[in-house]
Amino acid sequence: MIPAENKTEETFDLETRARQSLGSSSPAVYTMVQRALSRYNLAAGTLVDVGCGGGRLRSFVRQHCARYVGVDAIRYADLPPDVEFHEVDLDSGRIDLPKNSADIVTAVEVIEHLENPRAFVRELVRIAKPSAIVLVTTPNQLSILSLLTLLIKRRFSSFQDSHYPAHLTALLEIDLIRIFREADLRNVDVAYSGSGRIVLTGWHYPRFFSRMFPRASSDNILVSGTTAE
Repeated sequence: MIPAENKTEETFDLETRARQSLGSSSPAVYTMVQRALSRYNLAAGTLVDVGCGGGRLRSFVRQHCARYVGVDAIRYADLPPDVEFHEVDLDSGRIDLPKNSADIVTAVEVIEHLENPRAFVRELVRIAKPSAIVLVTTPNQLSILSLLTLLIKRRFSSFQDSHYPAHLTALLEIDLIRIFREADLRNVDVAYSGSGRIVLTGWHYPRFFSRMFPRASSDNILVSGTTAE
């Protein structure tokens, strides 16, 4: 048991929080990113993966990036040694990359770990080139699972005690849209993973149901936008 006087400091240790996330997301989340990027007519360029973890996203987006750059609070052991890596405390408000560094900036299941999502998105925009794509994913608070969990437990499904302090900030779809627009991102678009767990089971919704009700049946959401020319 953590002594009361040390609990806050120890619980919020940066490396402890980072390792609690395991540095990885589900294949459904990475596939959602892949689908979103495929809608753009992209030449291969520089992709900066903010909160890269073990770098699993790279294999899903190879066709879109000639150069893959990873950014995270720690370097995970499974991050390939050839990846260009920058160690950054993302709550510090500054990513150690110059302005106009990336053609694509991704933050996959990262924003919910941070104290100031608005400052974070502004920093993603800062490192993006003109007409670049900025893309963020996070747990979907408006799924059936999450809304029922909120009703019963008074917490969203991805923000239970077991997720804390790794998961700090629960954002609704409208919050993300507003944050993107406040950061002067254009063509703001929303997509869903199409993968979600059925309440009180270990099963996932069948594909036809996910296609008909994507918001309600998806565990994760993606918001994308483009920077000004």
